[in-house]
Amino acid sequence: MLSDQLRGRDALTSNPNLFNYPRMSDINITSHGSDLYWAVSAFMGVSALGFMAHAHFWTGRKHGHALQYVIFHYITAAICFVACIAYFTMASNLGYAAILVEFERSDPVVAGLYREIFYVRYIDWVITTPLLLLDVLLTAGLPWPTILITILVDEIMIVTGLVGALVASQYKWGYFVFAMVSLFFIAWNVVYVGPKHAGTIRSSNQTDIKRSYILAAGWTMALWFLYPIAWGLSEGGNVISPDSEAIFYSVLDVLAKPGFGMILLWAHRNIEPTDIGIHIRGYDQPRMNHYLAGAHRVNGANDREKLGQTGGLDGANDAAHGNGSGAPANNGFNGTHNGHSNGHSNGHSNGHSGNGPLDANGTSRQGNGAEALSSSANPGATTTGRA
Repeated sequence: MLSDQLRGRDALTSNPNLFNYPRMSDINITSHGSDLYWAVSAFMGVSALGFMAHAHFWTGRKHGHALQYVIFHYITAAICFVACIAYFTMASNLGYAAILVEFERSDPVVAGLYREIFYVRYIDWVITTPLLLLDVLLTAGLPWPTILITILVDEIMIVTGLVGALVASQYKWGYFVFAMVSLFFIAWNVVYVGPKHAGTIRSSNQTDIKRSYILAAGWTMALWFLYPIAWGLSEGGNVISPDSEAIFYSVLDVLAKPGFGMILLWAHRNIEPTDIGIHIRGYDQPRMNHYLAGAHRVNGANDREKLGQTGGLDGANDAAHGNGSGAPANNGFNGTHNGHSNGHSNGHSNGHSGNGPLDANGTSRQGNGAEALSSSANPGATTTGRA
């Protein structure tokens, strides 16, 4: 039956063109739920102020108010500020819609036809969960395409959760499935892809960045997988009362936002932002080359050495194409050379790291990297091709 409906054969029957706008809802929060929301709103606001104060009075002063050292404070404070407003709205008994329940219950705390669904909660999540992911994924130094697609899928997860909460028919569970698929995709990038990237970062001060990342990412994902349970018991299945819903979501949000923020900032206390690719230039600061400054990974640490090796090969190729008259090898970098026209190589030759001069018979002699050092050390020395 359900599969037939999801294929569309019975969709119009399940979701008729009939709109019910009730004047009131039957299943609502009580003063206990409202009081809890007020308390959480205050805690979120105080937490946001605390993160900003820590950024300014401690971290900022310690590092000369360089923005890259306080970016995580700002993101975390913004998360708590948005949550503070959302909880203020719910405590005021605003920002909700009365939605016809799919499952009518005999339990007095959930008895009735219309349940109070706080859509403002989803407005909070659609803003704050991408910021939470940004906090986590930047810690691993993930590339921006991966970060952006993860945030996009997160937005899909929140929007489909909201649509499912507002749908009265069993089609709400189809949206629940979309949200769960999105959550598993997010978890894949956070739990599997993220640690691989974090493990390749070479810290400039021996900080274990991978360990810090796993701490923040593991905390977040463990909590996020509890949200679908809360959704299924409240907006989805109408099993628990709105007051119990308030307790469930409030505990999760406090742990996932202020709690996460404290864990994240503690984990970041010794991480240099440039190690994870973050440098925010002030208007009065010169531009810097992040790669040469050390903000690179272990696998790419020897790129400049590889360039030197490539230069030597280029020099070898130049020598191989000589005319057999003792023409010296070109410099590996664009062939800059101060050789004499008679085949004698000046001791001051710049970058003689490839092969040596060509023998008379046209066969090249294998060069030695130490030869360049020797020539530089003995300005009077010359190298002559054999006649």
